[in-house]
Formats: sequence, structure tokens, C-alpha cells
Amino acid sequence: MRLAPGDALVEVELATVCGSDVETVLGHRPASTPLVRGHEQVGRVVALGRGGAKTTDGKLVALGERVVWSSAVPCGRCARCNRGIPQQCVSLQKYGHERMRRGWELSGGFATHTHILHGTPLVPVPEHVAAEVLAPASCPTATVAAALEAAAAIVPLDGALVVVAGAGMLGLTAAAMATEAGAKVVVSDPLPERRDAALLFGAVAVADPGADPGARSGLPHALAEAGGRGPAPSIALELSGAESAVRSLVSVVDVGGVLVLAGSVSPGPELPVVPDLLVRHLLTIRGVHNYAPRHLEEAVRFLAVAGTRYPFAQQVGAVFLLAEVDAALASRGFPRVAVRPWLFP
Repeated sequence: MRLAPGDALVEVELATVCGSDVETVLGHRPASTPLVRGHEQVGRVVALGRGGAKTTDGKLVALGERVVWSSAVPCGRCARCNRGIPQQCVSLQKYGHERMRRGWELSGGFATHTHILHGTPLVPVPEHVAAEVLAPASCPTATVAAALEAAAAIVPLDGALVVVAGAGMLGLTAAAMATEAGAKVVVSDPLPERRDAALLFGAVAVADPGADPGARSGLPHALAEAGGRGPAPSIALELSGAESAVRSLVSVVDVGGVLVLAGSVSPGPELPVVPDLLVRHLLTIRGVHNYAPRHLEEAVRFLAVAGTRYPFAQQVGAVFLLAEVDAALASRGFPRVAVRPWLFP
């Protein structure tokens, strides 16, 4: 392996398993093989290409520096990059998703080392924050930062009533980040253990989307409990990818509110939207896919300050050695499991 100018080689400290990793292994997401899976990780820089690599704030990376990096590398030159949406670069390359090729064999996090290409957003991380907390920064935490930014461009988060559909890692992170921004958060999820977890991440109320609307476990009761008599959320975040959740949130959002869709990343049925509902309710619907470098920076800032206020580390239910990566991908029952490439941290 040879590092090109601006590249870096990172020794992986810990990588966490994203749901997309599992979906790919199960054959539900297309992927060209052979490839190295994994795009949520934290590690230390052990080698640099000529000229060194730079972090997102323009500083040169130091050998031994602890970092996280974006799940994708944009070209920085195409029309989309120039428009300020590098996360949708026309030639975007994604860590853990690309077919292995000569010169970029170490392209994923489920390895002892990852080859970081020039142009990849790199963000330094503090030493005191646990690897289990930091590794997901490059996927769910940064994605939630992007989703909340999209919402806040329409409705300020401070004082807002926010409903979150889905209490997986995205939903739990959204509950905590929105709470820290001053919002009141209601989380809807069909699994009782996930609803219980959402309360630990700042949600003021939780709901079962399958419950009768008049039941105490239903969303109307949870919204009333969170915001007073007959409230309607001004912000809704769809983070589950469930068709039913998308449909229900369209009718829940208050006049002048915003619905952010970030969970629907696979092809699904069309969403029926009545045009006069959008018009009369002044409703905004926004999509979020991937994220920009500033969102990864925001993810790290959040985790550095609030990562221990919420049980993020406890969401990593088990840690496997690299030789046990198949078992890690088959593991169920936790928002995340982790792969540790080295016997000792």
C-alpha cells in the first residue's frame, strides 16, 4: 500500500456495526465485492502521505492524533461540491461500501487500519471520550446533526415540540441532541425496550405507533403529556424508514412546521401527499442523506460535551475481535455492537 499526497493511514481503535452493514451482508443492499465493510470508527493516525493530511479546520494532522473521519469522500470539484452539498458529490466514494481496488485496499473500518484518502473530512477527537461513544459519530451522530440543521432552518429548536419516529441509534441520538438544543422531544417506536431507552436520552414522553390513538400509549396522549393541552409538534423527524411512520408524521406536524425525512434510504412505496395539506398548513418536507463536514464537526462537539450525560456507551452491547466480525454482523438486540481489531485497547 502506498499513501498518495494528502492521504493518511489510521490504526483503528474501535469500529461499530451500522444497520447498513448488516443489510449488505444479508443481501438487502447491493454491494460490489470484494470489499471491507465498516464506516463508523475511531482511530489514530500512524502514517501520512507527502504533504500530510488536514483536518476540517485546516490544521495539519499529527502522527498519533486520535480522529474520526467522514463515511464518504467527495471530489471537492464537481457542481454539487461547489454548490455546498459535497455529501451528494457526483463521484462520491464511501468507506465500507466500495469494491476493493488496487491502491485502496484498506477502505473500511473492519480492519486493523484504514487508508484515508485525500479530501476526506477528518476531525480530531478528545482523549477522554470512550471509543464506544465516538465511533458512531461518522454515521448516526453526524446524520442527526444534518437532520436537526435542516429542521432548524425552518423552525428554531429551542422551545420546539419535536416528534421523532424510530428509537434506534438515530432516534436516540436525535432525542439527546434536540433536548440539548432546548426542544421537548417525543419518541415513537413499536418496541417497549426502545421506548424505555428514549426516556434515558431526554425524551419527555414516548408512544407506541401501533396503539389506538385514544390509548394512553398512543401518540396523541404522548404529545399532550409533553406539550400541554392538544399540542402539535412543529418539527417531526422520520428516522425509522418505516412507510407507516412517514405517512403518519405528515398529518401530525403543526401549521408552519417541518418534516425531515432521513430514515428512508432504500427504495420503497410512494408517499401520497395531498397538495392542499402542504399549502394550507404551510408545511415543509425536507430530505437528508449523508452529511457535510460541518455536521461531523458538530457531532464531535456534541459527544465531547454531552456524550457522558446520556448512556451512549451502553448502546454498544457487545465488543467482538476482528476475527469474530461475522458474529458481530449476526448479533442482534443492541443498537450497536463493536469490532475491536486489537486484543488490547
